[in-house]
Amino acid sequence: MFLFTPPTTQQLEAFLEAQAEQALTYAPEGATRAAVALPSGYTVDRTRIRLGHGAATFHHACAALRRWAMFELPWLRCYRPMTPIEVGQVVAVVPWHFGFWSLNACRVVYVIAEERRFGFGYGTLPSHVESGEERFLIEWEPSSDGVWYDILAFSRPAHPLAQLAYPVTRLFQKRFAADSCQAMRAAVRPTGA
Repeated sequence: MFLFTPPTTQQLEAFLEAQAEQALTYAPEGATRAAVALPSGYTVDRTRIRLGHGAATFHHACAALRRWAMFELPWLRCYRPMTPIEVGQVVAVVPWHFGFWSLNACRVVYVIAEERRFGFGYGTLPSHVESGEERFLIEWEPSSDGVWYDILAFSRPAHPLAQLAYPVTRLFQKRFAADSCQAMRAAVRPTGA
């Protein structure tokens, strides 16, 4: 859905309600979890950055992921940023580009909650301009004590405009990855740093 004015809360609620029971637009669900056998016919993107080291950084990064801080960007937001990271939860990703907003719905399809790994994967619903899945993961490596933010996605255009403007779509995907990393770095930076 495309809008020339910012979406209202009522529009976003109605949009998410309409998408909540829809089927995912791709298969296999959960493919980014193992990151081994991603489906063919999709573009795969992976971005991984070190956020710091140690338990405090890991816990701050996990808390940032839980509040969807990777979407706290000037040109993009996640509607319902307090949505719990739980299987079945639906959110709207709302980017602003070229003078209009687009509404894109995604559903959380799995959660990783381990001693040194926390994250989730979400998949696209029919209203999304892309089809695919994206994983957001925080990892605390025992050997180096490093804490990493890792994004893994596979996608392909689902909307005719995304197909027509595929090079521009790719630029926005790369921009999101870079800006998301910066948002996560800012989220775990100690106060006053």
